[in-house]
Amino acid sequence: MSEGVRPSKRSRKPTNAAEENRDKQGEPSARSTEGGAPAARHSKRLKTASRAGADQPLTGAGDTDMGQLSEDLQSPVSGNTQSAKYVGPNNSIKRDEYVRLLTQALSAMGYGESAAMLEEESGIPLHSVAVTEFRNGILAGNWDDVASFLDHVDLNEAHRQEAIFLVLRQQFLELLEKGDHKGALQCVRKRSNSFGKEQRLRVHELVSLALCTRTDELYERANWAGSHSNSRYELLNTMQDFMPASVMLPERRLETLLERVLSEQQTRCSWVPLSYFSLLSDGQDGTEQIPTETAIVLEEHTDEVWHVQFSHNGKFVASASKDHTAIIWEIVSPVDVRMKHRLQEHTEPLSFVAWSPDDSLLLTCSNDTSVKLWDTHTGVCKRTYSRHVEFVTSCAWLPDGERFVTGGMDKNMYMWNTKGEELECWEGSRINDLAISDDGAFLICLSADKKIRKYCFRTKKEDVIEEKESCTSLCLSQDSQHLLVNIASQEIHLWDLARFASSAAPSFTYSGQKQGRYVIRSCFGGFNEAFVVSGSEDCQIYIWHRTTGRLLAKLSGHSGTVNSVGWNSKHSRMFASASDDHTVRIWVGKVDWDQLQDSRAIPE
Repeated sequence: MSEGVRPSKRSRKPTNAAEENRDKQGEPSARSTEGGAPAARHSKRLKTASRAGADQPLTGAGDTDMGQLSEDLQSPVSGNTQSAKYVGPNNSIKRDEYVRLLTQALSAMGYGESAAMLEEESGIPLHSVAVTEFRNGILAGNWDDVASFLDHVDLNEAHRQEAIFLVLRQQFLELLEKGDHKGALQCVRKRSNSFGKEQRLRVHELVSLALCTRTDELYERANWAGSHSNSRYELLNTMQDFMPASVMLPERRLETLLERVLSEQQTRCSWVPLSYFSLLSDGQDGTEQIPTETAIVLEEHTDEVWHVQFSHNGKFVASASKDHTAIIWEIVSPVDVRMKHRLQEHTEPLSFVAWSPDDSLLLTCSNDTSVKLWDTHTGVCKRTYSRHVEFVTSCAWLPDGERFVTGGMDKNMYMWNTKGEELECWEGSRINDLAISDDGAFLICLSADKKIRKYCFRTKKEDVIEEKESCTSLCLSQDSQHLLVNIASQEIHLWDLARFASSAAPSFTYSGQKQGRYVIRSCFGGFNEAFVVSGSEDCQIYIWHRTTGRLLAKLSGHSGTVNSVGWNSKHSRMFASASDDHTVRIWVGKVDWDQLQDSRAIPE
C-alpha cells in the first residue's frame, strides 16, 4: 500500500536565508561559483526553482530566458538526465511512469521516507492530490470525500455505480456494527436516488441487514469480516478494478512487471523453477539443470535390467532384472547409492516393480506368472499372488495402499488387497501395461490389440481409443491428466486424458529414439514434469522438452539397450536408467555434478 507515502512538498521554495546559511557552512548554492564555473548543484537548484513556479526569480543565471529554460527541461533529451521524458537504453520508458512505479515499490517494501524523498526530488507524485485523498479517505473512513471523488472521476457509469455501492456497503456495515442504525439508514437514503434499478435491488438487500440483532449475525449474513479486519484495504484494492491505471496505479505494479519478465525467461526452459532466474542477467538457458551427468553406475545385477522405479519419498530406487531378482537401493547421495535388499524368491525374470503409496511395500511382477509383495524395511516377502497363468507384465497401486491391480499376457487383470484376497477380475486382451490415476478414479491399460482403455471404477464405464501401431508401455503424469504411450513404430505419443474419448489423435508426438524389438519405457520428468525421457535400443537416452518436442539431450553411457527410465519425483534433476548391459545408472544435472566434484575436492 502507498498510504505511508508523504505528499510531495512541491510548494516549498528556496529562500535567500536558506541559501545564505548554506554559504556560511561552505556548501555551494545556486549562486556560488568556483573559478568562474557553476557550482555542482547548479542544475538541481534550477530544477527546484522551476517546480516552485515561474514567478520565482533565479540569480546567477545571466540573461537566460526562464520560460525557454522551463520548456527545455520538459522536452526529451538524450542521455541519462533527470529531466528526460523517456529513460532506458532505447529511451522507450516514460520517465513519469517509471518514477511512479519506483515510488510505489519503495513504499510497499516499507521504505516510506525514501519513497517520499523520490517524490519530492523528482517532482512526480505517485498519485494526484485527489487520488491520495480518495485512498486515505477509504482507509480513514471519510466516506463523503470518497463519494465526492467517485462522483467526479472519469469512469463509465456502470463502474461508477458499482464503486459507489461498494463504498456505501462498507459505510453502512460499519455503522451497523457500531449500533448506529439511524446513521446507517440515513447514509443509504442519501445515496439511493443515484442508483439504477439493478443497484437499487442490491441496496434493498443491504438494508435488510439492519434487522440483525448481533454483530456475529451481521458478519455471517453480510459475509463481512468487520471493520477491525482488513476490509477497508480490501475495498481499496477492489476500487482499483474500476479505476484507469493512469488515475490509480495498480497495486504492486512493478513487482508484477518483473515477475512477468522472469516468467518469460522460464518459458524458454520451463524445466527449472522460477527462483532459478535472475533479473540481473539475461540468457540463462538452464541446460546445466538437465540431468546429463552419470553420478554412479550400479553393477550388482548379473543380467539385463528391465525396469527401474524411484520410491515416492525419493530416498530409494528399485530395479527388476532378468537375473530373477529385484534390488532395493538406498540413495545416501547421488554418488553414494547402496544395495539395501536383494529380493530373490522369483524363479524367472522380473519385468516390473511398483512402490506402495507410503513406500513400505513393493510389488514385483515376474515371468514365473506370480506377483510378490515385499516389506521394503526388512526385504522379506510377505505374500505371493499366483492367479495369473502367463507372464505378469505390470501392476499399479490404488491410493489407499491396501489394493492394487495386476495385468498379464493371460488376458486378465485382477484387483487384490494386501491380505491376499482377490477382489475383482477383468477379462479381455493381453495386457502390456497399466496405471491407476492419483485419485484412484480410473485405470488405464494397454492391450496387444493396439487399444488404450480407460476404465472408471465407480461407473464401470470403459472408454477406448485405438492406436495405429502396437503400444508397448505407458506412463501417467503425476496429475493424471496426460498419458505417454510408447509405440512400436519408434514414436512416443502424448494423450490428453481430458479429451480421451473424443481424441482422434495424440496431442503430441516425440521421435528419434529407436524401438522395435523390445519393450522400452519412457516417463515424465523434471520440474513440473517439463521433460519427456525415454530409453532406446541404440543404447542412448533421449530427453525432449514436453511442450515443444525439442530434443534437449541425447545421453551416452550404457553399452546395451536402455529398457527403462524413472525420474525421482523429489529431486527434479535426478533420474535412473536400466539397461541390457546389466547396470543401473543414476543421472544428475551438471550443476549438481559440479557441486559434488567441489565437495569431494581435497584442498591443497
